[in-house]
Amino acid sequence: MRQRNARIGMVLFCVYLLLYGGFVFLNAFAPETMEVLPFAGVNLAILYGFGLIIAAVLLALIYGWMCQPDDEDVAVKEVEK
Repeated sequence: MRQRNARIGMVLFCVYLLLYGGFVFLNAFAPETMEVLPFAGVNLAILYGFGLIIAAVLLALIYGWMCQPDDEDVAVKEVEK
C-alpha cells in the first residue's frame, strides 16, 4: 500500500512539475507572452498563477481520494489493536 501511494504521489508531483515548468519556461523565454490580456484585463501570468494554485489543490484532493485506506486495511488495524 505504501509503495502504491508513493507511486501515485510521484505521478501527481510530475504532473504539477510539468505545469510549473511551463510557467517558468514562459516567464524566462517568452515574457511577452505572459503580458497578454486574455480575460477581463488580467494578464496571462496572473491567470496561470491562479491556475497553478487551483491545480495544486485539485491534485491534493485527487491524491487523498486515490490513497484512501481499503476496508480490509482498516479492519486489520482494528483487529490488531
